[in-house]
Parts: sequence; C-alpha cells; structure tokens
Amino acid sequence: MENLIKINSAYNSLDKLYGALKNESGYECSKTYDTWDHRVDANGQMEQCLVLKKNSMHAVKMFFTNEDTVKVNHVIPSKVMNAYFGKSVKARRNIIEILTGTVSQALLKGPQNKAFEELEQVVRKATV
Repeated sequence: MENLIKINSAYNSLDKLYGALKNESGYECSKTYDTWDHRVDANGQMEQCLVLKKNSMHAVKMFFTNEDTVKVNHVIPSKVMNAYFGKSVKARRNIIEILTGTVSQALLKGPQNKAFEELEQVVRKATV
C-alpha cells in the first residue's frame, strides 16, 4: 500500500512536515532513518523519513520524492512485529517466515488497508 501525495509548499521539508503532523494529528509522529527500504542519499548515508504511528502494527512512513510530493507507504513500526509479519525480501526464508507471511496477507490485509487510508487522510489534512 502506497500513494503519492502533493503537498503545500509550506511543508516542503521533513522538519516542516514533522512539525505539522506532530501538532495537528492525534497520532505519534517521529523522524527516523528508513530502516524498511534502506534508502541512501548521494553521500551513501541512510536517508530519513517520517513515521506516523497508529499502534504497534500500523503506521505509515513518508519521504519526499521531489520538492512537493511525498510518498506514503504502510509499514509495521515495531521491529519485532515487522520481522514476523512484514514483507521479507530474503532469498531464503525459514518455515516460520513463510507461515507468518501467509497469515499476514490473509488476516491483516483488511485492517492494514483501513489503517493506511485513515493515516493517509491525516497526512492530506495536515498538508493542505
């Protein structure tokens, strides 16, 4: 689940967007390194993103794709929960990862979509 959102020019940096989301949303917002996708900048340093967290299973991370567009992705913010229920990109997975991946896709898809849409609306409201 991901979406691109055009934002107001007043929120054209992670710091400004972080301030708006922290003040205007009722959810926990944090600025952190992108450990989900391991994006790096031109200098080889890990890039930062914003995480808007609903609970330990549902959050969205956002980062700028250009100066007025933010890419919003659903993530599982808890490192332990993400290890078991997140999308594994390893070439070889053990049986527990395979089973929890199947359970995750079957049982969690509806709640994840609902949480993603809810958090996406919060981002849209804060950046208008």
